[in-house]
Amino acid sequence: MARTASDLAAAVDEVKADGRAGLPVVADLAEVEDLEQAVQRTRDELGPVRVLVNAAGTDAPGPVSELSVEAWDRVLAINLRAVFVLSKLVLPDMVEAGQGTIVNVASVAGRRGWANASAYCASKFALTGFTQALGAEVRPHGVRACVLYPGAMATQWGAWSAEERRAEREAADPRAALPPERVAAFIAWIAAASPELVLDEAIVTPLDEQGWP
Repeated sequence: MARTASDLAAAVDEVKADGRAGLPVVADLAEVEDLEQAVQRTRDELGPVRVLVNAAGTDAPGPVSELSVEAWDRVLAINLRAVFVLSKLVLPDMVEAGQGTIVNVASVAGRRGWANASAYCASKFALTGFTQALGAEVRPHGVRACVLYPGAMATQWGAWSAEERRAEREAADPRAALPPERVAAFIAWIAAASPELVLDEAIVTPLDEQGWP
């Protein structure tokens, strides 16, 4: 799921090349109706959701004194409310099946605040409380919830096209910024772990991380 089809095309091609089913779903995470339609389409075409990874994120940089209410609300809508909505939508199928995994990707900015990132930090701190509460609710039903705190990542937020982001990511030093595929592999391990094993939270950083601890 992404906001534009171009961001999804390469990922879907890679999934299909591996012999698996890939479904590109275009949605604006700030729009609840988009999320409802995305989950329903996934259920109709691929079946009930067994693993949900909430990894999207946005920011509205700037000091609190200059941050608009609209910018604050959009960051919270994408980084926090969408996590709640998507979790709420997929949980009934997980509970009925007696299994499922939800991984909420926060950030080390959800463990320590930085200047000029109040909305982003607030949303990522809030993911901790939400995930802990969610985990306590669903664990009796065989469903797991994990919050993940990545450090620096080679995600290139400033690049507008998927091609630009891919080129900049490939040029990044993995010791300084984690390649997204490394973090994705770790998330896949969490989802594939024995059902009785619950990883409640994890901090993952590149070897030369400067922002944590």
